[in-house]
Amino acid sequence: MSQWEFITNFFLYLIVAVPMMGVGILVFQLTTPYNEFALIREGADPNDPTKQAAAKAAAHDLGGKIIGLAIVLASAVYHSIGLWDLALWGLIGVAAQVGVFYLFEWLTPFRVVSEIPKGNVSVGLFASRLSIATGVLLAALISY
Repeated sequence: MSQWEFITNFFLYLIVAVPMMGVGILVFQLTTPYNEFALIREGADPNDPTKQAAAKAAAHDLGGKIIGLAIVLASAVYHSIGLWDLALWGLIGVAAQVGVFYLFEWLTPFRVVSEIPKGNVSVGLFASRLSIATGVLLAALISY
């Protein structure tokens, strides 16, 4: 293959992988009762420590989800044998990442979806680390 074919391949995979990351973030946005971006934006209020804490919790939670999704998608890119294979494994990875979040929500004695907006930063940190760990595990599962 020539260098241009590698560059073309790079951009084709990029065109598939980046929107899949966006889809994963959108799915999380649509399936949680709060909007992480809104909580983060509202955290700039210097007179409301609850909003500041909610912003920190949401930023940790969303950041962990994004890192977890990126790890899964990176593995899908690495292991895929073509663009359709990447799309399939990427969608499976996104669905599994969201599924594990809700399994975690169901199994814990606290509700992430109610603790994040209240500003429980510890829950946001814990949820982010779970998302990253889930991403690593799911990435390892994508192989031939």
